[in-house]
Amino acid sequence: MKFSQEDIDYIISKGLTVEKIELQLQTFQKGLSFINLKSAATLNDGIIKLNKQQEQEFITLFEANKDDKSILKFVPASGAATRMFKFLFNFLKTYNTKQSSINAYVNKFNATELAVFMVGLEKLPFYKSVINSTKTYFKNYDSLSGNDKLVAFIKTMLDEDKLNYSKFPKGLLPFHNYQNYVANAFEEHLYEAALYAVSNKKAKLHFTISEKHLEQFKAACKEKQETIETKTNVIFDISYSFQSEQTDTIAVTSKLKPFRDEKNKLHFRPSGHGALLQNLNNLNADIIFIKNIDNIVVSKYKNEIASYKKILAGLLLDLQNKSFDFMRKIETKELTEPEIIEIAEFLRRQLNVIISSEFEKYSIKYQIEYLKEKLNKPIRICGMVKNEGEPGGGPFWVWNNTGTISLQIVESAQIDLNNLSQKQIIENATHFNPVDIVCGIKDYKGNVFNLDEFIDKNTGFITNKTHLGKTIKALELPGLWNGSMANWNSVFVEVPIRTFNPVKTVNDLLKPAHQL
Repeated sequence: MKFSQEDIDYIISKGLTVEKIELQLQTFQKGLSFINLKSAATLNDGIIKLNKQQEQEFITLFEANKDDKSILKFVPASGAATRMFKFLFNFLKTYNTKQSSINAYVNKFNATELAVFMVGLEKLPFYKSVINSTKTYFKNYDSLSGNDKLVAFIKTMLDEDKLNYSKFPKGLLPFHNYQNYVANAFEEHLYEAALYAVSNKKAKLHFTISEKHLEQFKAACKEKQETIETKTNVIFDISYSFQSEQTDTIAVTSKLKPFRDEKNKLHFRPSGHGALLQNLNNLNADIIFIKNIDNIVVSKYKNEIASYKKILAGLLLDLQNKSFDFMRKIETKELTEPEIIEIAEFLRRQLNVIISSEFEKYSIKYQIEYLKEKLNKPIRICGMVKNEGEPGGGPFWVWNNTGTISLQIVESAQIDLNNLSQKQIIENATHFNPVDIVCGIKDYKGNVFNLDEFIDKNTGFITNKTHLGKTIKALELPGLWNGSMANWNSVFVEVPIRTFNPVKTVNDLLKPAHQL
């Protein structure tokens, strides 16, 4: 591909190289292989279910050790709220008040989301604010018909020259309506962190955000932090980072040629949440909780959420303690055959590592090298919830390119849905990934792993998007909890569905977890 000097200058201005872009274009040409699923991970086959005694033991272990550990809560929060209101934008685009009533529109187009929105309108956390603004923008509001009042309400909420909610960062949108105030997701994450992500009465939170939203987040923090610290008796250390433009990927047309905008400039896109591995790689903490910005609850449910976070963190500490003890043995002494067998069984039974069928044939020296390589990795403990039809990736046993098998979180875009055997495996899946993860990113000496070394770079995926009304193809990096963590040691634990309460559409704010 020949680029003009203007193209090259633009590529370099983004911190990219022509060679890197050419490799991306080659990837579009060659395509990316689908993941080869072996089977769904299920209870007692890749997913564990803890009993009450075990849960309490892990909570106790975490509580006993937390003040000796550095703890961090990592919150991906770069998204705008646009997709929350997608069905309302479609309604404004297609509805004509002069031609039919809204009820007729709902029936004609089976617009169930709109119907739910209408019924629950007054329960939305921003209802009073929007209705007051609507009356300001539409002076004749009180004399409008019911249909026109709803249209005016939605336009006030979404129009760029009015409240423009869809352009808000999702973390700063009103989420929960308490008696005296309305809380956004950002401050709810602080309250929640105070219940578990605390060491020596300090809580560190790191939000990955869009750079254009930085001042808004800082303002929200300045407004709320002192009050929350007083209420929780916890001091907060809040930091931010951005998804680097150096991780952006070039977009192409349906004919796999570089897509150009109306000014003939190359078009680049953020490469998905896998780009956030670089943000995670720049952090230093013993225990890192990962949770998306929109997965939050009202105050009365927070203690239960916190308990399950402590359980997962306690399990992480337990497995790290054992793993680190084994690593020290490997480093400092000659292992006996029973000790080698003990380590192999620990890897197999507790870290879900499939030990090579050739292992017993290896020399003692190579057996020890093999076990060391399997042990000396970051560990992630992932909560998994029963599949009740929510969108999201799922836990599967996967065939790797080397012919080995490993436990992975896989997105539907990575799977060949035209392959009947693969489709059957998906249909047999019992759980999915709510992004409820606790990570250990340090080795037994306390050094932070270079997380780039544990990526499966073959697990990115190509998706179809729309830009300027045209279909384009976009290249996404291996997802943060997918291919970017493919070579970590992974433990999947069943957690209750009630711990997963994302806000994907505005109607999700009407669910019990978001209502008092």
